[in-house]
Amino acid sequence: AARPLGLGPGGLVTRVATPEATVGRDGFVAEHGLWTDEQAAAAREVAARVKADKIELVRLAYPDQHGILRGKAVVADAIEQALRNGCGLTTTLLAKDTSHKTVYPVFSAGGGFGIPEMQGAGDFLMVPDPTMFRVLPWAPDTGWMLCDAYFQTGARQPFATRHILRDALDRLAAHGWNYVTGIEIEFHLYKLEDPGLIPRNSTQPAAPPQVSLLSHGFNYLTEQRFDQVEPILQIIRRQVLELGLPLRTVESEFGPSQVEFTFHPGTGLESADMMVLFRSAVKQIARRHGCHATFMCKPGLPNAFASGWHLHQSLVDAKTGANLFIPESAEALLSPLGRQFVAGLLKNARDASLFTTPTLNGYKRYKPNSLAPDRAIWGRDNKGAMIRAVGGPGDRGTRIENRIGDPAANPYLYLASQIVSGLDGIENGLEPPAPTEAPYESDVARLPTSLMEALAEATGSETFRSAFGDGFIDYITHLKSMEIERFLSEVTDWEHREYFELY
Repeated sequence: AARPLGLGPGGLVTRVATPEATVGRDGFVAEHGLWTDEQAAAAREVAARVKADKIELVRLAYPDQHGILRGKAVVADAIEQALRNGCGLTTTLLAKDTSHKTVYPVFSAGGGFGIPEMQGAGDFLMVPDPTMFRVLPWAPDTGWMLCDAYFQTGARQPFATRHILRDALDRLAAHGWNYVTGIEIEFHLYKLEDPGLIPRNSTQPAAPPQVSLLSHGFNYLTEQRFDQVEPILQIIRRQVLELGLPLRTVESEFGPSQVEFTFHPGTGLESADMMVLFRSAVKQIARRHGCHATFMCKPGLPNAFASGWHLHQSLVDAKTGANLFIPESAEALLSPLGRQFVAGLLKNARDASLFTTPTLNGYKRYKPNSLAPDRAIWGRDNKGAMIRAVGGPGDRGTRIENRIGDPAANPYLYLASQIVSGLDGIENGLEPPAPTEAPYESDVARLPTSLMEALAEATGSETFRSAFGDGFIDYITHLKSMEIERFLSEVTDWEHREYFELY
């Protein structure tokens, strides 16, 4: 179970004595043993909180294969039933690409997946994780819970990426280690000029909204630029804190209308769970206040600057909490275990790109001398390298920062790919090459330059097929191949400029 991320009136449930409550003690969830004792106790608290605070609606949110939240809203009278027995959600949602088009033949044998439980567009069950309960500060009298996915047999839904991250964390736990991560996430925040809500714009996907800037860019970290975006940032910041998310800093970034939020470190599932809620919350809050937030890496707007997702990570001893990456000498950068973890990240960087950078757009970011990586390399406190080593002897904050990530990445797959890659380095005793001081001049392997290249690498990856399973790799690569097929079938502005007059 995910540990609570914080407390507060809009955050986690308060302790309410409900000895008569049976939530968590019977029904589908109890029958199949899907909750820990902590979750069962939290479920009873949620049921009591909904009644005591007169919450009218609870959103049950399932993080799908793309890291997008889908789900249903349950009225207060039905919440105890949902806690006991879950809530049905159609399996066709698991067959959708990023345009929300169904790309599997769901009415064929096995639903197109070869899985009997998914035939005929039947339902799977969203099972709430009651330790994740929140009250949404921007939606009056509305609660929220993150959910896990199961079949009606009680078996785990094999394409549920939160389960995949759990599996990776279990591998670390078998060694006696916990995974600690901290997030720096960049995104764009625009004034919404025209949402485009006329019928002809309701294509699939819909026409993008028309926006204008909240600030000009290229005055990095100036107070003037920050103050220009502060009115909407203040609203977002306050409501993110009210959700109980561990916000650390809010910054005006380099590009026009570009901002960055950073968060305190979390353990296990915490950062991934936080990230799916944060992205969804920011988009909802911004829209309610006449703005548009996007975690698209590089918007197709004049002068837009690419955004990244930097993931800080370390391993700690599960019993003592000791940081296992701290080196004995400054020359080493990291402990032997930390260096092996880095070696695994570098070795598997190309294979992992599908999970760290899952969009066609994200590969536009990998440019030389751009503070974004373009090859699998590491260095001491070097922001041009893919892996940046931070800290040193005696520094409890010693860690690595992977600067490869696309802000649109599915957080569960991003984190799981890091664990799987790092463990490959540890379990095979790999040693990384010497750290670099000139990351854009090295002759080491380049990162993929397109989603097509990344897809080919992931498809043939023995490391990820072994960790995630052939079924999941075949599933996710098919979804992404359909996305690529749609892209290649479109006539782009580039083609029109290049050929329309010339030929």
